[in-house]
Amino acid sequence: MTRPGALNRAIVRGFSPFGGDRAARLVPQARLVGPMPWVIAIMVALTVVAAAGGLALQNMADTARAELSGGVTVQVIEAFPAARERQAGAVMEALANDAKIATYRRVPEAELDALLEPWLGVGATDATVPVPALIDVRLRGVADRAAIDDLQTRLLEIAPDARVDAQSGWLQPVFAAITSLQWLAIALVVLLALTSAAAVWLAARSALGSNRNTIEIVHLLGGTDGQIARIFQRSIGYDAVLGGVAGLAIGVAGVMVLGRQFAALGSGMMAGGGLTLPDWLMLAGIPVAGVVIAVVTARLTVLASVRRML
Repeated sequence: MTRPGALNRAIVRGFSPFGGDRAARLVPQARLVGPMPWVIAIMVALTVVAAAGGLALQNMADTARAELSGGVTVQVIEAFPAARERQAGAVMEALANDAKIATYRRVPEAELDALLEPWLGVGATDATVPVPALIDVRLRGVADRAAIDDLQTRLLEIAPDARVDAQSGWLQPVFAAITSLQWLAIALVVLLALTSAAAVWLAARSALGSNRNTIEIVHLLGGTDGQIARIFQRSIGYDAVLGGVAGLAIGVAGVMVLGRQFAALGSGMMAGGGLTLPDWLMLAGIPVAGVVIAVVTARLTVLASVRRML
């Protein structure tokens, strides 16, 4: 006959941090059969896609800002071709002698015609719409308001119809939209994390309710609240690991498919939205964060419920 002291020691061993089969039997569950691993997999997959979208938007915006930080466009807005060419030549000469200018290039008329062709038809010329002379300029510094005003003042002395604009200014609405989408991605990631925690909370409370009598007996025989909580932590942890791995695989597959589709657009801005190695490492850390959230939520839920129960 087993003595009470030996029985208590056996129970305590079963509830050790690395408890064996005795501890696992308290929360019987077939892996990948119950809903919890699949719920976590779906949450992780959605989080990976949302986080990848936010990181891609950040990379896209940073690349565009870096390329346009020192870029300005000089337009010579003159209706008469002869006067326009004369002012454009004076602007080119002034830019060539300006130490603050890194590079400059006159945009060819053929290129302008190609840009206007979708709206004005083939062969848009001065006979239809006067097209300004465009000069693409790269400053040695940042094209801030002071630098633009300084260049505008100097060019007006030799070309009264010259207008200087920062290239980044044209994309400010795009940058604002990208920032809004980034905040939306962050909000979606936070919402998915809270939803995952809520799902774990419901699963832990359900398991506690179905095993209430067993928990009361184990507690009377010497099992502590922490030992009981570790059993549920281990059960939820297994589910979270399985679901996290599956969700990461699904999410990465979705990101790669979307990445190929956007790359096929051939847009210059899209080319700067690729994910870097740190971005992929951050995405790989999402399942780890999911496991931590699941285990901590399960522990806190069990501890709070057991204290009320007993």
